[in-house]
Amino acid sequence: MAADKQNDAKLSSLDENKENSPDGGLGLEILQIIKESQQQHGLRHGDYQRYRYLLLVLMEAERAWSYAMQLKQEANTEPRKRFHLLARLRKAAKHSEKLEKLCESPRVDAKTKLEAQAYTAYLTGMVEFELQEWKLAMEAFNKCKTIYEKLASAFTEELAVLYRQRVDEISPNIRYCAYNIGDQNAINDLMQMRLTGGGGGMMAEKLEALITQARTKQAATMSEVEWRGRSVPVKIDKARIFLLGLADNEAAIAQTANEETKEHLYETLLAECRDTIQAVREELKSEAKQRERSSDADSSKVSNLQFLHSYLTYIKLCTLVKRNESMAHTLQAKLKEPEADENKRGPRPQDLIRLYDIILQSLAELATLQGLEDDHTFQKEVSLKTLVYKAYRCFFIAQSYVLVKKWSEALVLYERVLKYAKEVQSKAKSLNNTLKDLPDVQELIAEVNAEKYSLQAAAILGEIPSQQQVKDNTPLCKRLETFRLDPALVGKQPNLVQFPPDFQPIPCKPLFFDLALNHVAFPPLDDKVEQKGKGGLTGYIKGIFGFGS
Repeated sequence: MAADKQNDAKLSSLDENKENSPDGGLGLEILQIIKESQQQHGLRHGDYQRYRYLLLVLMEAERAWSYAMQLKQEANTEPRKRFHLLARLRKAAKHSEKLEKLCESPRVDAKTKLEAQAYTAYLTGMVEFELQEWKLAMEAFNKCKTIYEKLASAFTEELAVLYRQRVDEISPNIRYCAYNIGDQNAINDLMQMRLTGGGGGMMAEKLEALITQARTKQAATMSEVEWRGRSVPVKIDKARIFLLGLADNEAAIAQTANEETKEHLYETLLAECRDTIQAVREELKSEAKQRERSSDADSSKVSNLQFLHSYLTYIKLCTLVKRNESMAHTLQAKLKEPEADENKRGPRPQDLIRLYDIILQSLAELATLQGLEDDHTFQKEVSLKTLVYKAYRCFFIAQSYVLVKKWSEALVLYERVLKYAKEVQSKAKSLNNTLKDLPDVQELIAEVNAEKYSLQAAAILGEIPSQQQVKDNTPLCKRLETFRLDPALVGKQPNLVQFPPDFQPIPCKPLFFDLALNHVAFPPLDDKVEQKGKGGLTGYIKGIFGFGS
């Protein structure tokens, strides 16, 4: 009875909260999962052995593997959990071996046997990889890769996609193992995988560590760097490592077409640059204290360490400019595309204005770098770049005014854009190869001229009084002397003329009646009329020929 009451209480609580689950609670659709698993794994045909053994062992292996991956994430801050991580990975590998043995039964088809072997090889490779047994890990991963490649070529495209994804996941692990075994060419493959977004998960941290390790070895041979005609010794290891990898990072960014990957590379480069600047800044503090103790030091001269700090700050600011310019280029392309979803907010000119504000702020900081105040060529280059980005910023400010139909303000801003652009062209003649990395100013001029014509037309239409836009029934032929907005003229039933037209009075052909005849007195004709009874035959003949008249 107590158990029934307890169950009744749980059911009533469930009814009250069936729409709102508790915050932070874990839900599991037990019956649904059971039924789906039973139907998919043998019970539809009464095969209880398949459901009892194979699926159970597979889930045990996955359970141990997922726990190991959770511990790997936590091991970054708690190194002691690494031992537990290895234990769970070994347990997952043992469960996979048990699954492979069960699949050796003649009742199991060939495809399942191969997948079980590949799964075992994958988990075994994971264990050896964590133990840094590179040769054994590489053998296991290669076995897994070979099986999945064969399966991908033998089955449908839907299954082949899954197999190829697994091959792509383990390829960085194989190259990493090859590098640690002694294959120096593998580092190039790993760098290429980094560009394409490969090497995620457990490989990402190891790949970054490997790159840092390779640069550290090369840093021992680097002693100085040359910039703006001045050689500066580099004694800080962190600065050496960063400067050695700078060219590779910039090349990686240039080769990457994916915007998300490019943004990630920019952020990584900026983070490394900030850390390096901080390390140099700490050294500058020590140098400043030494200068205070030494009264002979010339405080007006920029030291090598300060010039190195300016160089690193220059790299950081230039990277910021390039990153924001890349983002602006992407937004400009999206701005020209028609909006697919009206409810979803697309890019606006205001977004681009903010990006160009950041660019101009970075250029302003460039002009104030210590050691470059008297470098007139550098100052001219920064001034020219500032004009270019001012022109683009002004252009998008004008675009924002166009959206709110402030035609006169937008037209003034377009004129200012042309002023900036022409000033850039005139100043660029004295600076060779300065505009090659900047946006095309000539293209901007052409775009502004086109926008100006559209803007002038829109301004004329915008000045039309609102009462003239009121639709009436007057046909177009009767109001040709008056401009009026009438959308119906371009519709299916334009009101051009009145049809049929109204009747109008017109002059007709005159009719003549002889009314004067009744009032005319004719002369007497008695003397012309022949008298009856006179003349006989002779008179008759004379009358015929007119002799008697």
